[in-house]
Parts: sequence; C-alpha cells; structure tokens
Amino acid sequence: MLQKIATVLIVGAALATAACNTVRGAARDVNSVANCTENAINGGNC
Repeated sequence: MLQKIATVLIVGAALATAACNTVRGAARDVNSVANCTENAINGGNC
C-alpha cells in the first residue's frame, strides 16, 4: 500500500513539474509575440 502511494506521489510530482515548464514556455512565447507586435507597430523589425 505504501509503495502505491509513493508511486502516485512521484508521478504526480513529475506531471506537475512538466505542466509548470509547459506553462512557463507558453508565457515566453506569448511575450515574444507581444514584443514583436509592438516593434512592428513602432516601425521596427521582429
């Protein structure tokens, strides 16, 4: 029983870490697009 609980906790922690990295990467992508758009509006390049 203890082994099953430990396995569930380890898998849950791994999934939480992967999700956090995915959200962080998505935020960087959105920020990059926003910066590019702002530069284009101001007459610059991406």
